[in-house]
Amino acid sequence: MGTTIRVAAAQTPEFREEIAAATGYMLHLVDRAQRERVSLLCLPECFLQGYLTDGQAARRQAIDLGSPSFAALLRMFPPDAPMTVFGLVEIEGDRLFNTAVVVHRQTLIGRYRKTHMLSRERCFHPGDGADVFAVDGLRFGINICFDTNFPAASKSLADSGASLIVCPANNMLPRHTAEKYRHAHNAVRAERCRETGMWLVSADVTGERDGKIGWGPTAVLSPSGDVAAQLPLDEPGLLVFDLPVGSTPI
Repeated sequence: MGTTIRVAAAQTPEFREEIAAATGYMLHLVDRAQRERVSLLCLPECFLQGYLTDGQAARRQAIDLGSPSFAALLRMFPPDAPMTVFGLVEIEGDRLFNTAVVVHRQTLIGRYRKTHMLSRERCFHPGDGADVFAVDGLRFGINICFDTNFPAASKSLADSGASLIVCPANNMLPRHTAEKYRHAHNAVRAERCRETGMWLVSADVTGERDGKIGWGPTAVLSPSGDVAAQLPLDEPGLLVFDLPVGSTPI
């Protein structure tokens, strides 16, 4: 039997401008993942403050990764917490970014800033590169939601030796749009898996708000693009999966 690493993806309620509540929910998930011996946990896009595309709201809630408030958040993680990827609205100087941070135990390991922006994301500056991270023999990189529509975004990770794409997403959409794209997200991501030979794990929000609905998907896709595991579309949960390690992307 080959070597595996246990990864998890959280399908969560949407928190908007409720950092304390989002933090508490995240720490609950970290504790659960820790008890299930998870090595890598992924949460949705902009999870900490919410997917805020209004510039004023985003700036009001944005966090500087070098600030005392972010340092205080890191100290809330258990000393032996799994590596955790979660989305937030970041500010550096006067620029806003749609960022996913990589936290291991109580340390910021790195960040990835979303590169490809939708038209409604004009308040964010695009990122300019993607690092590859490692945990327990697994090398992974990050594509945030819409990034997965661009083959070059995943290819750069494969070229750097990653075998897993971690995809924080937020698909809280108007109901008619959610219906239209209900099965399209996995289909697009499956193309990236087949092109690169990488696995993919996605985490998304669920619930309803102001005529919008979030259906995920929160799923694990194999290098052949098949859905290896997926949560139900309409309820919060934690997807835990034993991912094979040691395979080489094509």
